[in-house]
Amino acid sequence: MPEILLDKKTDALLVIDVQNDFCMGGALEVPGADQVVAPTNSLMHIFSTVVCSQNWLPRNHQSFATVHKNRAPFEYLDTPYGHQVLWPEHCVQGTLGAEFHPSLCMDQADLIIRKGLHPHIGCHSAFFENDKRTSTGLSGFLHEKGIKRLFLTGLAFDYCVAFSALDGRKEGFEVIIMCDATRAMGGPRRDHLVRSMRDEGVELSSTQAVIWRW
Repeated sequence: MPEILLDKKTDALLVIDVQNDFCMGGALEVPGADQVVAPTNSLMHIFSTVVCSQNWLPRNHQSFATVHKNRAPFEYLDTPYGHQVLWPEHCVQGTLGAEFHPSLCMDQADLIIRKGLHPHIGCHSAFFENDKRTSTGLSGFLHEKGIKRLFLTGLAFDYCVAFSALDGRKEGFEVIIMCDATRAMGGPRRDHLVRSMRDEGVELSSTQAVIWRW
């Protein structure tokens, strides 16, 4: 795998949703999720700009199956912005499940981007809510700092990481996903998203490929 030399001024690390509810024993556990923490921490210590995204959902969020009568998790809901997956209740504002994994080095984070605050709009990407119009403010922050290239880690590869990567490309950034520092929910959508990301210029790499000289 080719080496990637970091640029202190123009590279940023984007850590996607490494929260308790997605980790072992959580309400929406991603298989192997706890294994992303160590490689993510190793990167958090070497990047000058680190941003962490955090799902921060109100208890009445429409993406929760419990909000809809006779609906079950993983069914789809038709919304004005398209199909919305119905999830088990997770990452509710102010709960333990919404907190970051206790071993994640949050003292290295420069900014926390909270998403999913709007009860009638689903959230995946760290850049936009699912309507693709409601911005989290992340793009403006990164452009103001002169960031050109993003390195992504976190959860889940086939949902929030993938959509953040695709939106990052649309916002004009180079995007590299650190595959050893992500885990997927699983299923056929993963392969489809990998093809989509590669078609849009998203690169897939590993933390072992990253080198720095400062």
